[in-house]
Amino acid sequence: MPFPDLTPETAPPAARRALEAVTERLGYRPAAVARLAASPHALDGFLKISAIFDACTLDPLSREVVIMTMATRNDCHICVAMHTAKLTSLDAEPALVAALRDGTEAPLPDERLESVRRFTLAVLASAGAVDDADLRDFLAYGYTEQNALEVVLGIGAYTLSTLANRLTGAPVDEQLAAFAG
Repeated sequence: MPFPDLTPETAPPAARRALEAVTERLGYRPAAVARLAASPHALDGFLKISAIFDACTLDPLSREVVIMTMATRNDCHICVAMHTAKLTSLDAEPALVAALRDGTEAPLPDERLESVRRFTLAVLASAGAVDDADLRDFLAYGYTEQNALEVVLGIGAYTLSTLANRLTGAPVDEQLAAFAG
């Protein structure tokens, strides 16, 4: 495998601090991060953009809908496991978690969160040129124009993550195994 799991000792110097910070924050070094460290710029970019997305005005469950929509669409088993764990920590309804993991067109059990999923898919399908009806539908559930742009932010962050995870062949970490499959 051309992408080994790097450590603070083996990673490029510019990635070492970020690897150490992620390890300290999570209590372990995720393989996805250890492999992404081969490019300090990609690692730094993902950590920054995902932190910005986490701080946006979308509520936590709406953010997770965007992330899980990207994870299932791009077949990123690591992201599905990691964000299943996140949804579980947010006390998300099991039916919602199951529907998000399924990744099909079947509606989510929560209409408001389903509007986020539909809007995310519309942004992807149209390369951002969503039609007025799709935007109005999203806004009808109490979301704002700011939230619409934050969906785009999440798509960007998790396009980077899902594609990098697949490119590097990063496995699901032992700490997430219970949330995989």
